[in-house]
Amino acid sequence: METQNTKNKIICRFCKSENTIKWTTRKTENRGLIQRYKCKDCNKTFTLDDGFFRMRNSPQKITQAVDLFYRGASTRGTQEHLGMFFPHNADHSTILRWVWKYAKVISKFTDKLRLNISEEIQFDEIEYHRRKSHKSKGTEENFFIDGVCPTTRFMIASEYSKCRSKKKITAIISSAKERTTNKIQMVTTDGLNAYIGAVKKVFGYSLKEGKQSVFHNRVVTSKQEDVFNYPIERLHNNVRARTKVFRGFHGSLRSANLILKGYEIYYNFIRINQAINKRPYELATDLKLKENNKWLELIKMSSQLY
Repeated sequence: METQNTKNKIICRFCKSENTIKWTTRKTENRGLIQRYKCKDCNKTFTLDDGFFRMRNSPQKITQAVDLFYRGASTRGTQEHLGMFFPHNADHSTILRWVWKYAKVISKFTDKLRLNISEEIQFDEIEYHRRKSHKSKGTEENFFIDGVCPTTRFMIASEYSKCRSKKKITAIISSAKERTTNKIQMVTTDGLNAYIGAVKKVFGYSLKEGKQSVFHNRVVTSKQEDVFNYPIERLHNNVRARTKVFRGFHGSLRSANLILKGYEIYYNFIRINQAINKRPYELATDLKLKENNKWLELIKMSSQLY
């Protein structure tokens, strides 16, 4: 896959040479003219991968569809909306594949961003009943486990899982710890016993002092009145509002994971959080997004890494 370095030198995707020149343009039905390049060393021609390599629809149409999906429109509703403005419309199943594809592409970039967050992380889970298969009846109990910074409102780590075991929770807490640049002082969770061992394993336990390296703030709402983890519970209300109309995530664990990974991107980088009047990434990262179409900008940034 071809790349472009910081000096805007085009690198050949075949031999990795920088000895390239502009060659011709390729005419497409829905994407206009696409610039082709030629490598003087291997004598091959190629086009740049801007995140939409070999896609038959325009980047603007694809990102508009993904944004509509996360703002509440169904895939069929999105299809009808696009049909009003684009002569060559996409099938509703194609729109879902776009959601899967770009959730995966962007997350490879955003998951590597180092975060400057507060000294507290809140973890919690949402219970779902996913269809076992799109071909048969019956549901399976699953969980969406995530961690959020209460100050920046940034969702640090998340995963849609078949269970909420200690092993799975440990992996998610460990992922959140690795992304932070500052030392975590407090981890807030609910009363689930799996969090006790997971927090101890990830952050350590001092035998000399006889206590954990971080303060584990366990909030048991059934035993404590007027106690609530507001930032993460507010986030979960937003997640539930978007996912409650889904029909069992199409009976696929992979589909559920990619859809919710895309929601994490939408929540952190696209949607303005009313509590802070900013997008969470603006407080938690050094990333600068200048374009109005932030989906498109993130996709282009992600494609330059590979």
